[in-house]
Amino acid sequence: MIVIKGVAASPGIAIGRAHVLDAEDIVIPRTEIPDSRIRLEVKRFKAALEATYRDLDAAEAKVLKTLGKEHARLIDTHRLILSDPLITKDVPRRIVEEGVNAEYALSEALETVNRAFEKIQDEFFRERRHDLFDVGKRLLSHLLRREKKALPDIKGPLILVAHNLLPSDTLTLKENSILGFVTDLGGKTSHTAILAQSLEIPAVVGLSDASRRVQPGDEVIVDGDQGLVIVRPSPEASARYEKVRRKSLQEEEELDSLRGVPAVTADGSKVELMVNLDNPEEMRSVLALQSDGVGLFRTEYLFLNRTAPPGEEEQSRVYIQTALSMKDQPLVIRTADIGGDRLSSLGIDAPRNEANPFMGLRGIRLFLRHSELLKVQFRSILRASGSGNVKVMLPMVSSLRELQSARRVFFQAQQELIAEGVEVKPRVELGIMVEIPSAAILLDALLPEADFVSIGTNDLIQYTLAVDRINEEVAHLYDPFHPAVLRLIDQIVEAAHRHGKKVSACGEMSSDPKTAPLLLGLGVDTLSLTPRMFLRIKQIVLSLSMEKARAMARQALTMGDSDSVRKLAAGLSAGTS
Repeated sequence: MIVIKGVAASPGIAIGRAHVLDAEDIVIPRTEIPDSRIRLEVKRFKAALEATYRDLDAAEAKVLKTLGKEHARLIDTHRLILSDPLITKDVPRRIVEEGVNAEYALSEALETVNRAFEKIQDEFFRERRHDLFDVGKRLLSHLLRREKKALPDIKGPLILVAHNLLPSDTLTLKENSILGFVTDLGGKTSHTAILAQSLEIPAVVGLSDASRRVQPGDEVIVDGDQGLVIVRPSPEASARYEKVRRKSLQEEEELDSLRGVPAVTADGSKVELMVNLDNPEEMRSVLALQSDGVGLFRTEYLFLNRTAPPGEEEQSRVYIQTALSMKDQPLVIRTADIGGDRLSSLGIDAPRNEANPFMGLRGIRLFLRHSELLKVQFRSILRASGSGNVKVMLPMVSSLRELQSARRVFFQAQQELIAEGVEVKPRVELGIMVEIPSAAILLDALLPEADFVSIGTNDLIQYTLAVDRINEEVAHLYDPFHPAVLRLIDQIVEAAHRHGKKVSACGEMSSDPKTAPLLLGLGVDTLSLTPRMFLRIKQIVLSLSMEKARAMARQALTMGDSDSVRKLAAGLSAGTS
């Protein structure tokens, strides 16, 4: 038995046979390019750049489908790398000045940066070279005319052992039925580790030489909680970890028994639990949860990885089918929360690369600038209103003017359809996401124009605390327990209830066992949850005392630091576990 200590990158226990991934070393020869072909070589490089941009669009659609909007920001990081002068200017310069092939010029540019990264002591910045290499690998595959396969011919159930895994490799692990993975390189701050956590794949990284010590077919235990990899475990070790795994499976069976059970707290308060829907392909599993409806249907996937915006017919088919599947249950459809950087790929004139796209032209502000896109989406959703209990929600509202402008377009779309003889419900609710502090502060002014409110806790936390949680340099400052965040949520709930409007929450705070009781205590009426956490949160609700949750929330609002709130919430969570 061999026990190797590494970095606990993603929690959980995985037991299986090892598949050792050979390191892919690509040798790029230097080829002299005659002067007559230099221009063609630069043109070839630029064509590969465009193809890589298309790859990133496809990857974004995959991330969005699998993990949601927050992790799609990783692709924005890769786009920024691809647009860096190191690639866009330095590589063509090397081709022209040195008269060399594009592949060699690119490999030299990447090696220059790699040497610079190796001298950096800070872990965060060292880990960023993996993103650079990921982008470089994509670009190189187009130059070499090789089809890039993240994990070719690997199908689980297996434990993947590798020298290193790039973020793009990690995205395929779930669909390849990989039970867990271990790598020689990497740290807890790497994007590979963060993606593994979101995919719920146990992982240990930073093992130095695991790929040499583990043999193909070895039995391996990955302890993602302790950061341990046990190779060829003893019978005692196997039995101990198998017991842990069986307990976990038993807990899953207990959760399954809660399907269809009303979400009523221990002291008799009914809680509305809905589900977030990223795309219609998830509908079967969503329906199986027997929720109270869909509190957030993200429509971004319709606008990604294509050369033109989706038309009215295409969108309405999707919305109608989804509404029919939900029958009379609420279906809250959010207009697309995409950025201006997406418009250029859709054939619409717009900035391709904003310095900070998540603070730029996106959400409702983008669709109001291109109101024809907004009207088409409104018309498509309204056409589905006759097929179910459809509601519309606007993302990233920051002012009354934006909301009023959107409502005018909504009214125009409705009147046009009625004039055309299309069946439209006479009243379709139009609500707003509250995810920008200005909307929270101005909510009393916004509510006469909004039929309901949904708190987007992810962005509300990020914008309130000025923290991009995908930027690992400041990710530790992303804190749902921050008193400022809690007070804003309290203000939102108070304002909405004064106006007789319901409040839902659809960010990760809703799906977190530690923060969901806090939201309920603050008066949030509805939690819209990720499908994988739905039953776990229902279990917590069933054992929760709403009276105690409210008392805890009142006490939390008086506190000045996150640690105190966290301890308070932990005390209540312990009582519900």
